[in-house]
Amino acid sequence: MNFWGTLEMVRAFAPVLRANGGGAVVNVASALSWFAAPGAGAYAVSKAANWAMSNALRLELAGQGTRVTSVHLGLADTDMASGIDGPKTDPAEVARRTLDAVEAGDLEVVVDDWSALVKASLAEDPRAFYERFLAA
Repeated sequence: MNFWGTLEMVRAFAPVLRANGGGAVVNVASALSWFAAPGAGAYAVSKAANWAMSNALRLELAGQGTRVTSVHLGLADTDMASGIDGPKTDPAEVARRTLDAVEAGDLEVVVDDWSALVKASLAEDPRAFYERFLAA
């Protein structure tokens, strides 16, 4: 669903956006777009595909004036994350940061410190990130 459902939704709305001179697509990805966690392997793979799709759609839809912004965060304080311990971001903050980023024309929104740490680790040897992650 994270890939195919999102792709089908964009395919359905892209012609409408084009007919109206363009617009914006916001794709909610995750910090798990950039790493895998025990018990969340399939979810991480689907979010990685979602992130790659955002990058591809950004290029494909640019000519019609449609921007694509991907949103990356750890946990939001929602029902989905209610049984998970750890820091959670207020959904209103996620929305505010996302809308600010869309207005600014940003390609990605890195909502929280955890996601910023994960994204920064992409340029490093993944061994260091996973050793630190598994030790926590």
